[in-house]
Amino acid sequence: MVVEEPRQDLVARARGGDRDAFGGLATAQWDRLVRLARSVVGELEAEDAVQEGLVFAWQRIDRLREAGRFPAWISRIVFRCCLRRAKRSRGRRSLDEIPEPAATGNPEARIDVWRLLRSLPPGQRAVLHLTVVEGMTDAEIGEALGIEPSSVRSHRRRARQSLERILEGETS
Repeated sequence: MVVEEPRQDLVARARGGDRDAFGGLATAQWDRLVRLARSVVGELEAEDAVQEGLVFAWQRIDRLREAGRFPAWISRIVFRCCLRRAKRSRGRRSLDEIPEPAATGNPEARIDVWRLLRSLPPGQRAVLHLTVVEGMTDAEIGEALGIEPSSVRSHRRRARQSLERILEGETS
């Protein structure tokens, strides 16, 4: 049986320069961070964005004041890395993002979820992801993204309105 070390202990050891302790913290958050990054920058850049965020976090682990806030702190760092990547890659598309022509069925009936989400600003995509996929509260999302809970609600409302307009335009 493997006994997990408490987060506070891992953070304390990481602050002291213990790479293995930071690795344990990163491993525990990896899947969640990659899901967040995918919602902002897409499949192809998600893991790179998380890696970039983890390197940045490792270099600044001494600035984390409360060990219990590590998940929100690292989420905010990764989110900001994703925003920078999204800005740099605006307008570029990889071949993997271009949908294959539909061989059967009605191509008009298909909804390309990633294309829809990609039409939203990165902050709105992140808020929708954290709400729908991660099931986080407005306060938790606000803490993770470094915004007020009222801004979370505003981002979510604008995202839903944008998606409704897009979908109405496609079905008209």
